Amino acid sequence: MADLLHIEASPRKQRSASLEAARAFIDAFRLSRPRASVETLDVWRVPLPEFDSDALDAKYAGLSGTPLTPSQQAAWDQIHALAKPLHEASTLLFSVPLWNFAIPYKLKHFIDVVSQKDVLFSFDPQVGFGGLLAGKRAVVVYARGLDYGKQSITPAHSFDFQQPYFEAWLRFVGIEDIESIVVEKTLFGAEVDAAAREAACREAAELARTV
Repeated sequence: MADLLHIEASPRKQRSASLEAARAFIDAFRLSRPRASVETLDVWRVPLPEFDSDALDAKYAGLSGTPLTPSQQAAWDQIHALAKPLHEASTLLFSVPLWNFAIPYKLKHFIDVVSQKDVLFSFDPQVGFGGLLAGKRAVVVYARGLDYGKQSITPAHSFDFQQPYFEAWLRFVGIEDIESIVVEKTLFGAEVDAAAREAACREAAELARTV
């Protein structure tokens, strides 16, 4: 069981802006809590099961209360195992680059697999949906090359399907305590890139000392 679980969504390990700020958060977190445990779930390295026919049939069997076949049960066990670290950690740290105005496909794959009834959410026809990660805190580092703020002189802000989508998902699975750190304009030249990274790392370190 981890006090902090870092979910890495960038395959670029050396120059990733999202990872740079996330590592600043982790370093400060460890300094302020020497006994805390920190684990990493890298969506580029952990085996992500396909949401294939067995998984899909298991999903609908569960919805209807039908017993699972052995192959369906095996598929569902994989999904529960993949989601288990999210349940066990107190704080979830995500490093999320922007790809094609949204999130990397590996992170979307992870979300699509684990976002299942009785895995990350509950459903009652009389009550509706309920997130099963309630009470946890999420810290999300978003990185993007352009200026996606509402005051941007470009229409980039209207193409931001990264942060709105991701935080909608977090709330759906029950997480309301969300802190966001944004590193942007990393394509505006070396000086702007360096300043953006430095500011994000500083913000991340300050936040880590208070969570």
